Amino acid sequence: MASLTARQPLTVGFDLDMTLIDSRPGIRAVYQALSEETGVPIDADLAVTRLGPPLEQELAHWFPEEQVAEVADRYREIYPTFAIPPTRAMPGAQEAIAAVQELGGRAIVITAKHQPNAELHLTHLGIKPDVVIGWLWAEAKGEALREYGASVFVGDHIGDVRGAHTADALAVAVPTGPCDEEALRRAGAEVILPGLTAFPAWLEGYAAGLARRR
Repeated sequence: MASLTARQPLTVGFDLDMTLIDSRPGIRAVYQALSEETGVPIDADLAVTRLGPPLEQELAHWFPEEQVAEVADRYREIYPTFAIPPTRAMPGAQEAIAAVQELGGRAIVITAKHQPNAELHLTHLGIKPDVVIGWLWAEAKGEALREYGASVFVGDHIGDVRGAHTADALAVAVPTGPCDEEALRRAGAEVILPGLTAFPAWLEGYAAGLARRR
C-alpha cells in the first residue's frame, strides 16, 4: 500500500465488541457468574445477542433500576477474570488495524465498554490500535471521531452508523454482530463488508481515491 502524505493523515475508528473481537463467550461467562452470585436469573445466551449498547441497558432487563449501577460496578470488577481468556479476535481484526497503520494512518478503537477492560482484551489478543477510547455509545462516539479527525468508522451496530454520521465520517459496517445487513443498510451505512477480512482491500481503494482527489 502506498503511504498517505502527512498533509492528510488517515484516521479510522473501529468499534470493539463483535467488530474486532467476539466477546460473546466471555460476556456469557460474566453474566452466568453474576447470576450465581446475586441469585438473579439472567438469560446469558439472550444477553449476548444484544451486544453494543451500554451495559446498564442490558442489566435493566434483569435488575430493578435502583440496583443497576451497583450491579454494573460488580460486573466490571469480575469481568477480567471471566471475560478476557475466552474472547477471540474476529477474523481479519489484526490485519484491519495493520492496514490502516501501514498507510501511515492511525487506527483508533471507540467502544461503549469500560475502557480498562477494552484495553485488556486488545492486549490479550495482541491487537495494537493507536488509541483506545471507552464509555462512548452511538452518537457519543462521534465526539471521539471528531476529536481525532477520523474519516471512517467501522462497526457492526446501527449505533455505530449513527456515531459515524454524527462526525460526518463514512460508516463502514460489518454484519458480524446483532444487526444484519439490511438493518445496517436502513440505518444509512455507506459501505457494508461481509467482515473485516474484506477491509484491507476496501481500504486500498478508499486510500487511492483520496490520493486522486489531492
